[in-house]
Amino acid sequence: MDERDVARAAIQATGLVKKGVQAKAAAVGLVIFFVGLLLLGSFFPGGGEASAASCEDTGAGTSDASPTSSTPTRSSGRATGTLRDQQITYAKTIDSVAKKNKLPGRATLIALMTAMQESTLQDLDHGPPGVDAIGLFQQRPSMGWGTKAQIMKPAFAAESFFEGRGTNKGLADVAGWQKMPLHKAAEAVQHSGQGKLYAGHETAMRKLAKDAGINLEHDANATASTSKGTRPKPVTSENHGCGVNKPTAPGGAGGSAGGKFTDGTQTWKLNNPRSVKEAIAWAKKTAGQPTSANWYQRCLAFTAIAYGWSVSGVNYAIDHYQVVPASMRHDGDRHPPAGALMYWDTHHRAGHIAIYLGDGKVASNDILRPGFIDVVDAELIETKWGSKYIGWTPPIFPRAG
Repeated sequence: MDERDVARAAIQATGLVKKGVQAKAAAVGLVIFFVGLLLLGSFFPGGGEASAASCEDTGAGTSDASPTSSTPTRSSGRATGTLRDQQITYAKTIDSVAKKNKLPGRATLIALMTAMQESTLQDLDHGPPGVDAIGLFQQRPSMGWGTKAQIMKPAFAAESFFEGRGTNKGLADVAGWQKMPLHKAAEAVQHSGQGKLYAGHETAMRKLAKDAGINLEHDANATASTSKGTRPKPVTSENHGCGVNKPTAPGGAGGSAGGKFTDGTQTWKLNNPRSVKEAIAWAKKTAGQPTSANWYQRCLAFTAIAYGWSVSGVNYAIDHYQVVPASMRHDGDRHPPAGALMYWDTHHRAGHIAIYLGDGKVASNDILRPGFIDVVDAELIETKWGSKYIGWTPPIFPRAG
């Protein structure tokens, strides 16, 4: 999205907002959002489908429209700046720790893929509800990975991932990790039970490493499990495959976890700046070839913006389901009305949300191309990502602005 695209989009957005003082404030917020996109930059440049996107679990709704400084700074090891600035800073920290421990670039790549899946490569001070997981790798103080203060230091967390901590094994302790498929090496450290999800981040992390000036091909003196004088053939997710187990329907039949999605009906009283009809039209217009690559892991932001808001007011897509009043949640129902918000558990902290367009279709980011919006069958979120469908709600945003 260049400056002309941003300007046009901002003008169109403000033109769709209703008249009135409150609506004008929302329009200003939308303009600020589109200008903010220039500051945030694009995580992925325009281009074709990522080679490992077929198993990529990138449904995180972790970023809204608020612009932040484009200059990263560091305080106690924690990065600031835009999401991409922070990811680059943490990537450099991880690579420096790998080099310090005489590990090759392959170790850095495995760590980056792991951190991207676990925390969106962010130094999070929280994890899933009821779990004390924190930091880049979502390590748990209760499991002996260190104190909370220690784990929240990116360099400490990275060293733990590589070298282990307490009774926890690190990557260097895993016999034959240099020859394993990348996601299996990551799972050998993390024990997540969802190891295949790491594989989907390889392409994105290779791109991030390149942008950060990280050489993933350097040798260094790896652990003793690599024979002297030999170099193992690189093993990638692409050449080992990274398919997700396809859910089965009740009764053992093939297909998605619960069958087709069909249209339901409901009358809503909403206060969104855009109507359901306008939001669906906007989503369809945004999808496909005209899409810019600014939507990577920003599913919640996309749904809020489609309905005319500048921010959703909620950090994670999965949390938005709980923000909606319980009486409006339709758990497991596969008959959403057009315009409804649909939710999935992706085995990732953030989950996934998409707009139901009717006729079994959704507008979703990342499902075909990381960073882009595409119109696809709603079932694809389950069959391609192995996600669990949670349910749908009316398109309401109690904390939006």
